[in-house]
Amino acid sequence: MAKRQAILAVDQGTTSSRAIVFDTTGSIVAAAQQELPQLYPQAGWVEQRPQDIWHSTLAVCREASARAQAAGAEILTMGITNQRETTLVWDRQTGEPVYNAIVWQDRRTAEHCARLSEQGYEAEVTARTGLLLDPYFAATKLAWILNNVQSTRRRAETGRLAFGTVDSYLLWRLSGGRVHATDATNACRTLLFNIHTQQWDEELLALFHVPAGLLPEVRDCAADFGHTQAAGFERALPVQGIAGDQHAAMVGQSCFSPGMVKSTYGTGCFALLNTGAEPVRSRNRLLTTLAYRIGGEPTYALEGSIFIAGAAIKWLRDSLGLLRDAAESEEFARRLESNKGVYLVPAFTGLGAPHWDPHARGALFGITHDTGPVEIARAALESVCYQTHDLMVAMANDAGKAPHELRVDGGMAANAWLLQRLADLVGLIVERPRVIETTALGAAYLAGLQAGIWSSLDDLRHHWQANARYQPSISASERERCLLGWRQALDRTLSAERFDKNRDGDADH
Repeated sequence: MAKRQAILAVDQGTTSSRAIVFDTTGSIVAAAQQELPQLYPQAGWVEQRPQDIWHSTLAVCREASARAQAAGAEILTMGITNQRETTLVWDRQTGEPVYNAIVWQDRRTAEHCARLSEQGYEAEVTARTGLLLDPYFAATKLAWILNNVQSTRRRAETGRLAFGTVDSYLLWRLSGGRVHATDATNACRTLLFNIHTQQWDEELLALFHVPAGLLPEVRDCAADFGHTQAAGFERALPVQGIAGDQHAAMVGQSCFSPGMVKSTYGTGCFALLNTGAEPVRSRNRLLTTLAYRIGGEPTYALEGSIFIAGAAIKWLRDSLGLLRDAAESEEFARRLESNKGVYLVPAFTGLGAPHWDPHARGALFGITHDTGPVEIARAALESVCYQTHDLMVAMANDAGKAPHELRVDGGMAANAWLLQRLADLVGLIVERPRVIETTALGAAYLAGLQAGIWSSLDDLRHHWQANARYQPSISASERERCLLGWRQALDRTLSAERFDKNRDGDADH
């Protein structure tokens, strides 16, 4: 009996490492997952141990591969998708990292970004990269490591060190140090990559004082990235697909036509709108980024980034002890007929698009003696909907028309109450796919394209199926009433931050 052809997809995320094996219909054959710890050495700092990233990834690859083989599948190729912007530097000879991975959520370089902005660099940086000067992106993280870890800059200038986002680091480890490469979607999140020339930008390297010898080679998302050398694989596997997690989800959701939009709800929330072959410059502080690059041809997107989505539910569970598990948040929300005027602005690590305030901090509004875990849990879920609404409005203004539907995925998309509330508050049809693991699926699709398992993006488009569809069910006036309360809470959060900055400034004098 012939074995089922299959693809191994690594999904290395912020809070866990996963490996999922898909067959050629896009169905899941086997999966494995390990949680990944985060470190918080100072307020606003977020780090991970590189060895935790590597060992957890290798472990889940072995486990998922063994389960797939036991189920009669033959793994032909491999794809990687990853948490973006998280920054690593390691020694090319020993493989030893010079410092912990600095996670995308980390805000330690906010002053560096503000200083460059005050010096008038942001417009040129945005014109070249499509991004904003924000600590979210990799360049200032890399500069911090070079400037603060002893002897690192000297070693970097002599070519001893390598820089990479998580995909590049994993590829280097998987290939036994033979391949130092990345794909265009991860490169475009560094503030060092020119999205128009599709190359590392010499002027940006000079601005951030980054030696060019640190950088990986940039390839298409579907490309040959070498073979695995790590022990534990039955045989050497070709790595043939790489994309940052949000771009991989775009592929997994088959958002291949201009105007299609997907939103992924994990630790954060990231919405991407396909804008086609030409980049669209945002007037609403969204990001202009790559959706994917295949066959040397870039497809662009507008992106809105929300830093805190599922992380707010994790906070309720782990820090406040209000939930037994994440699923209980849905049970709590269903108990209430309204939000009782309670709003959470989850700016735990600043606010992302379209506000981009790295100094803002979380706030809870409208609490009374009657407010308890149920109301707070609902407010946390609704905060995801309100933030998504703000992104959709900004995207519609930039693109010239609103999308008709929103394709959703990620762990929070399992929450049916949340998706109905999302449709209500955003005012769009919300669709959840049959395969909710679209990030890993996108990595598998890219590897399969390069391997010849699928012939084209159109071939992939036919695999997408919805398993749930949510229509808006509240009136426009009710939606506006809810949004008004959100805007008031948001304004108070930003106003409080302005007050804090003014107060801090006075104290300096």
